[in-house]
Amino acid sequence: MIIPRLFLFISFFSLVLCNEKFNSHVLPRPLILETTQLRELDNEVQLQCTSWRFGVEANNLNPWKTIPLECAEYVKDYMLGRAYRLDLERVSNEAGIYAKSLELSGDGKDIWVFDVDDTLLSHLPYYADHGYGLEIFDPAEFNRWVDKALAPAIEPSLKLYKEVMGLGFKVFLLTGRSESQRSMTEENLINAGFQNWEKLILRGSEDHEKLATVFKSDKRSEMVKEGYRILGNSGDQWSDLLGSFMSNRSFKLPNPMYFIV
Repeated sequence: MIIPRLFLFISFFSLVLCNEKFNSHVLPRPLILETTQLRELDNEVQLQCTSWRFGVEANNLNPWKTIPLECAEYVKDYMLGRAYRLDLERVSNEAGIYAKSLELSGDGKDIWVFDVDDTLLSHLPYYADHGYGLEIFDPAEFNRWVDKALAPAIEPSLKLYKEVMGLGFKVFLLTGRSESQRSMTEENLINAGFQNWEKLILRGSEDHEKLATVFKSDKRSEMVKEGYRILGNSGDQWSDLLGSFMSNRSFKLPNPMYFIV
């Protein structure tokens, strides 16, 4: 680079002409050190936030209400970048490989369970306006978004959905949404490309006080009592997958924006 070198030469030459004693601290070396320190700090934040996200996905963290303040940009970059898409595709691909490896009974009782929110339908447009999980969850505000029925499909999940249905699975949709949201949920799902499910199960009035893990366990229990075999289960929260009457195999989609018990 000619210009920076010329600048340094002129600066140094000016000092000599002024009969000033040369002092290395006059040159921009402290600025270089400052930049290096900032870069090291950025790297440390990146490492800490990556470690935090790993803890989230491995279900190693206690229930949390918001993402760490220092991880706001990290989560935004992850959700909008290629890494989130790749993680979604890996989950979908692995689930598809598993589904194809099974020999179904043919009696219509082999089922795959899907959660809805941030498993089939993406709420990234909503969370983009709410700090990607930096704000305390506001159920009233979120329900107004749900009522618009505008959530786009998560494309890798749509691919898996069609794949398992084509293999002969019956598809059950099990969501924590309220029964009062059935019509807009059906509208949103159909418009996003999800069709021909066997059952869409929402929270009735008797379920509103139940934790998500308990509610979904209870509904899976009912499926099993009706003679269904839960061979696969996809969800973005551990509460979609854990509890009683678990699937033969479960697939966790990434979601570092919020945590549901």
